[in-house]
Amino acid sequence: MKTIITLPIESRADAYRFYVNAFGLETVGERADDGIVEPLQFKLGEDVTLMFIPRGGFGWVLGEQPAAEPGVSECLLQYSCDDDQEVDAVVERAEAAGATVVLSPEKKEWGYTGSFTDPDGHLWVVTNAEPW
Repeated sequence: MKTIITLPIESRADAYRFYVNAFGLETVGERADDGIVEPLQFKLGEDVTLMFIPRGGFGWVLGEQPAAEPGVSECLLQYSCDDDQEVDAVVERAEAAGATVVLSPEKKEWGYTGSFTDPDGHLWVVTNAEPW
């Protein structure tokens, strides 16, 4: 099974720059005339990709189901780290790439964690936690 997580964005160029700079992700697919793959997809794992579609086109597949307004978090994207220092580094890299830090990394009952939103408001949780 191949899994594709699809999120709405305002700008392909901005999303591309953010995800390359914040996470160092590799794109999947053929490049368009602007040098960015179309549709914009990043490889997360062997059978998992993260795809971004401009908000106007995102509505084409929703039918009568409304999309969440920008800034509303309907899901949490999680980045799991091996140690606390990696959590700090990921959050710092994301902030430098244009993220808004929501929760600065700190020790919680379940592990060391921080969170941020990407430029389109999608919430990422970065954690070094014991497996659930």
